[in-house]
Amino acid sequence: MKQPQTGPVPAPAERPLLTVDVTILTLRDDSLQALLVRRAEPPHAGRWALPGGFIRPDDISLEGAARRVLLDKAGIETPYLEQLGSYGDAKRDPRGWSATVAYVALIASDRLEPRHGRNADAASWWPIVGTSVAPTLAFDHARILAAAIGRVRAKVEYTTLPVHLLPAKFTLPDLQRVYEQLLDRKLDKSAFRKRIAEVDFLEPVEGERRAASNRPAQLWRVKPDHRTVFFDRTI
Repeated sequence: MKQPQTGPVPAPAERPLLTVDVTILTLRDDSLQALLVRRAEPPHAGRWALPGGFIRPDDISLEGAARRVLLDKAGIETPYLEQLGSYGDAKRDPRGWSATVAYVALIASDRLEPRHGRNADAASWWPIVGTSVAPTLAFDHARILAAAIGRVRAKVEYTTLPVHLLPAKFTLPDLQRVYEQLLDRKLDKSAFRKRIAEVDFLEPVEGERRAASNRPAQLWRVKPDHRTVFFDRTI
């Protein structure tokens, strides 16, 4: 019978850093904006970044880690969170080989006021210009942000995704305006409403209308379990 080897146990190999980073998008002041936090600690202290953090052993899943980071770093709970992709190499973080799983979140701006959490000394909304923001971002977050914006704009063409940027009750003109802001083009009112009616994901809020100059506008809300619906053709 072979005897077990004795002697010192080799030290485990250095493990890559594993994180989650989240692009949080909303519509404010008639523009698409991203939430950024300013890093208070090295590396990249003083630079703006996407909210993110290390994955912990008690996180039950990648999405669970992303939701925890959102709450810890920005005080946000979002109804819509989608995995964007993974990014990793030996150069993206000066502390060593690292990989991150990136997510994109959409939220109505009237439902939150961002706060900063651990490892950050400020949190602020920044307007999107093209696929970027004014400050130079830490790590490779500019690349992640651009990918998130591209994903959202592409899905606007064939899904009801923009509804996540609206409050719980809204008018059809509100919904069309969100589509137009994300697509950066005007939509025909009749064609837009026909497309929205075809996918049947909205219901009127009975007895509730918004005052307007000509006649009160009907308020609508998303039907239960109909948060994101796919069109059979682009809008």
